[in-house]
Amino acid sequence: MNEPRDKHKEGVEGRIRSRSGKAVASRRVFAYLAGSTAVIGISAGILVRIIDHKDFATVGDGIWWAIVTLGTVGYGDIVPSTGWGRVVGSVVIVVGVTFISFLTATVTSMFVSSDQDERTADAETLRASGEAETRAMLQQLLDRTAAIEAKLEALAGEKPER
Repeated sequence: MNEPRDKHKEGVEGRIRSRSGKAVASRRVFAYLAGSTAVIGISAGILVRIIDHKDFATVGDGIWWAIVTLGTVGYGDIVPSTGWGRVVGSVVIVVGVTFISFLTATVTSMFVSSDQDERTADAETLRASGEAETRAMLQQLLDRTAAIEAKLEALAGEKPER
């Protein structure tokens, strides 16, 4: 009985994993994070206005509060006083902290990736130059060996037979 539901869940999770994997691979994570955070901020602002219209006189006040809360600043100029308003506030705080964590991790990984790319390029250049140098040395050795063999053959040809 739970099979269709599990398949649906796997489908949704699969799509989320696929899209997040593509975002990470294309380095567009920041755009996705900022977009989803903006949607959450606007949605939370509208929701808190509906739930707690006494403390949030306008939708703009709700969105302002949600943005400030998502940024973990929390000026305190507008504060929800109802239970459900506080629940929304708690969710917005968790999303804001999560966004900042992901943002920090994304920026850090971009710096690390850039550094790794530089190191890989340097190692490749060093390997290529070392390989060229090794080939040149081998060619010198082959040339010298050929010269030695030629001299030995010339000496062998000059020796009187006994």
